[in-house]
Amino acid sequence: MSVLGIDEITYGVEDLPRCRRFFEDWGLALVGEQPDEVVFETLNGCRVVLAALDKPGLPPAIEPGSTVREVVWGVESADDLARYASRIAAAPDFVEGGGRIGCTDPNGLAIRLQVTRKRELVLEECGAHNTWNSKARINKPSPVYERATPVEVGHVVFFVKDVNACEAFYREAFGFQTSDRYPGRGAFLRTAEEGGHHDLFMLQLPAPRAGLNHVAFTVRDINEVFGGGMHIARCGWDTEIGPGRHPVSSAFFWYFRNPAGALVEYYADEDQLTGDWQPRSFEPGPTVFAEWAIAGGLDGVTRRQKGAEGPQGKFLTEKNKN
Repeated sequence: MSVLGIDEITYGVEDLPRCRRFFEDWGLALVGEQPDEVVFETLNGCRVVLAALDKPGLPPAIEPGSTVREVVWGVESADDLARYASRIAAAPDFVEGGGRIGCTDPNGLAIRLQVTRKRELVLEECGAHNTWNSKARINKPSPVYERATPVEVGHVVFFVKDVNACEAFYREAFGFQTSDRYPGRGAFLRTAEEGGHHDLFMLQLPAPRAGLNHVAFTVRDINEVFGGGMHIARCGWDTEIGPGRHPVSSAFFWYFRNPAGALVEYYADEDQLTGDWQPRSFEPGPTVFAEWAIAGGLDGVTRRQKGAEGPQGKFLTEKNKN
């Protein structure tokens, strides 16, 4: 029995039309729309719900303004759901009904569990890597993407008031596994022994507060991180930082500012862990966050760092004769 991953996230937003346009540009499929709510899906059916800030029934916010209001985690079966219900029955704001159970976590966030609605997915085109020891791509060029179509919501990151209490809650209530830590400051958690580096990261600031840091969308490969990021840049949305690479999870990333709240990330090529993995401890800092990163992002038109002059000739290496 284990939680499978994120099935759905709900944002409460101040500007619903603008947020709708952002997530269409981001590459999600629009599957439902009402005056106060818009619903998108990733390729595997993971849902992103945008709800008007004043929509009745929306769970309480952990911070002012546009932000994530609810995270829904998927489980394998109704039996799993019943077993988790017995674990959290005494938790604050426990709810059960409509095929879901849930409560409020120690950070004040509404969390729910349901039998997963995500679809099994096999993607034909993913860019394999050729290394010195392993040639995974033979007689086949690596793909080039004009935009991204995210596979799923891969992880969420929150600022928390008490990282140790939050880590203990997710481990004890839902069996999450700790991948790595910033001792007393941050915890990277995955939902099961075997899986990607983290599904949930919680960070306690020097002046602790509750809030959203970012929501991360898994894409096929590093090439889609670049292609998707340049498309978003062409659409006029602002880069926060990226592209770059995280040394802790090995993932390639690109972060954008999100009108629905905080940041949003494309990422690919994270570490895969098993029960043999031993959590490491890191001191947080710029070089731990990013091995390398491009300030301001890349310009989707010039294909160079934002603000840099684009190539003038037919070849990037062509020299100006003057």
